[in-house]
Amino acid sequence: MVSIRPATIDDLPGMQACNLCCLPENYQMKYYLYHALSWPQLPQVAVTPENRIVGYVLAKMEEDTEEVHGHITSLAVMRSYRRLGIATNLMRASIATMEECFNSEFVSLHVRYTNRAAFSLYSNTLGFEIQDIEKGYYADKEDAYDMRKTLKAGFEKQDREREKKSKRDKEKEAAKENEKESKKPTDEEKEDAPEKADEKKDEAKEDEEAKKKRKKKGKK
Repeated sequence: MVSIRPATIDDLPGMQACNLCCLPENYQMKYYLYHALSWPQLPQVAVTPENRIVGYVLAKMEEDTEEVHGHITSLAVMRSYRRLGIATNLMRASIATMEECFNSEFVSLHVRYTNRAAFSLYSNTLGFEIQDIEKGYYADKEDAYDMRKTLKAGFEKQDREREKKSKRDKEKEAAKENEKESKKPTDEEKEDAPEKADEKKDEAKEDEEAKKKRKKKGKK
């Protein structure tokens, strides 16, 4: 029976050994140590009853960004323990901790363009979506899918932003209507309009008559 638990410093050599057996992307021990010391809640391991590490997930919180979000650095399961749901459980445990401890808005990861099994796990089982394709992302120049899964805090933020946008749109629409109303003539102006039109006509007639008188004087 394989169980999932948070990784400890003592687990790092076993995680590195699992990585070397399973993946072409390998890391020095100081990289595992950096994750374990910076975000000790996030790395998870899958262990047998004998405490042998047969899978792990290495994760972190992204820094220097306005959005609070986590990132899956590496995920691996030993070949003889695959198709048992271990990778899914490791991912869910790490993501749940991101939400609980950091209120993460979303989680991101990269996966090789040709790794269809991993892509299916992320997209079909875990609900990740393609955000972008990064050309030549890996050391051997293979492209990577940049994938993202929005979490509860992220959805709540989107709802707040939609509400703000809706409010702004309504305020703009109200301002336009007020501007239209202010340009419309009032009832008093409508009543005065015929009189003003008659006054203009009378003024025009007077101007015409004055012009005729000036012409007659000129002829004399």
